[in-house]
Amino acid sequence: MDRIVEMTAFVAVAEAQSFSAAAKKLGLSPPTITRSVSALEDRLGARLLIRTTRSVRLTDAGQQFFEDARRILGEISDAEQAAAGAQIIARGALRVTAPVLFGEMFVLPLLRDFLAKHPQLTAQLMLLDRVVNIVEEGIDLAVRIGRFEDSGLQSIELGSVRRMLVAAPDYLASQGTPMEPIDLHAHRLVMSTGNNASQEWSFGMDASTTIRVEPTMTVSTLRAAIDSARAGWAITRVLSYQVHDDLKAGRLVGVLENFQSAPLPVCLVFPHSRRPSAKLMAFIDLASERLATALVK
Repeated sequence: MDRIVEMTAFVAVAEAQSFSAAAKKLGLSPPTITRSVSALEDRLGARLLIRTTRSVRLTDAGQQFFEDARRILGEISDAEQAAAGAQIIARGALRVTAPVLFGEMFVLPLLRDFLAKHPQLTAQLMLLDRVVNIVEEGIDLAVRIGRFEDSGLQSIELGSVRRMLVAAPDYLASQGTPMEPIDLHAHRLVMSTGNNASQEWSFGMDASTTIRVEPTMTVSTLRAAIDSARAGWAITRVLSYQVHDDLKAGRLVGVLENFQSAPLPVCLVFPHSRRPSAKLMAFIDLASERLATALVK
């Protein structure tokens, strides 16, 4: 049986975690998919999948082979498209990841517009407040905030954001305005575990001033922390883009602005490739133009 057919069947099963779903996706019968995967395992002499009546999951060997197989199939597809002149047409499925709030505010509307311009594309957007291994998880592009080092990835810096403290004018009028970081000990603070789980807050461009804060309330989402500050209840720490509209409208104001920290770069990150796919290059072009408008230059 053709190795590419076997590999394609296996990758489809691993992604769908189901033989029947993989068969439907590929337009084949479930027995054909089962035979392809079994033939692959026999040829390799390794068990790639653990099958039960309710689930399908990868073995350790299967996980490694899955990552390699998906990369190989992607390269074959790119090579075929390039040979056929299809490199100028964005097609296929695009997988993107971004931090939750940034993704909701900027990447989601961008992706909707992108798909409207490229009807041959579909997309999956994963909003996660954690660093994702985009190579292992088969992701085409990630939006990352902050500095990172990974020789296996390419990046395009769009601009920067900064950490800042904010509060409602009513809160500062009633509770006073902190003049130095140490003054925060006398104020109500609300902290988001999704934004900055550490209770060590650093200030200044060189982060030379650090204090340990004791939040009055800890919440699990950034929106809850920002809402609490907007309601005049406490001071919170955010990234500048998260409160841009509130600052512009005067609902929130910056606190301890004389102790600003160094800007954090916002980058588009994607795997190294000799020939980036048309879908990736098209999205990078649009994202570079649109996302940069939301950032501090």
